[in-house]
Amino acid sequence: MIDWREIDTVLLDMDGTLLDLHFDSHFWLEHLPKRYVELHQLDAASQEALRARIIGEQGTLNWYSLAYWSRELGVDIVALKREVQHLIGLRSDALDFLTWLKQTHPRVILATNADRASLALKLPLTGLENYLDAIISSEDVGAAKEEQAFWFALQEQEPFDPARTLFIDDNARVLESAREFGIKHLLGIKQPDSQRPEKELQAFIALDRFAQLLPDNLPGQRGER
Repeated sequence: MIDWREIDTVLLDMDGTLLDLHFDSHFWLEHLPKRYVELHQLDAASQEALRARIIGEQGTLNWYSLAYWSRELGVDIVALKREVQHLIGLRSDALDFLTWLKQTHPRVILATNADRASLALKLPLTGLENYLDAIISSEDVGAAKEEQAFWFALQEQEPFDPARTLFIDDNARVLESAREFGIKHLLGIKQPDSQRPEKELQAFIALDRFAQLLPDNLPGQRGER
């Protein structure tokens, strides 16, 4: 699927790509609305109103900002996330893929819309930092990955050749933005959330397992360079 001789840089999304999106889906659409209603002693209808409000911010920096939601809702989002942090986990063979990249590839960058508060929660629980050369959050650059400004800022901070870069993300809008910037090698994820059906990504090839990317599909095998 990938000729690794053509790749110098690997950009990886976090939630839904390396990590199972189930944690985030459950938190934002189930746990937070439920706890928000409990904490503010509201009626059950307020749960659905909050879900709609959250979805309405999709694709913006606010959508990804824990500080924004804490302020807007009058709750401690990080504390509420810790209540269900046991759901945070790597997707299937993500660790095998990261291990192979660490052994064979010069530059692996986490390019995520997650803010620094989310990273502070998830990185210690998953050990992702051990496999990454750099971490760039949309909070750091002031623009979400859906915007071209993110990619220009990323390239300024971590120079890369778009023609020799592989980017993997579960979000079609983000992949479209990366393609507009000129990133040549783009892959999606078939099932970001292990508890939900596979997604359709008509404009991009979507991965079922990371093993599909490894030479001869053999984890740990070193590819030619």
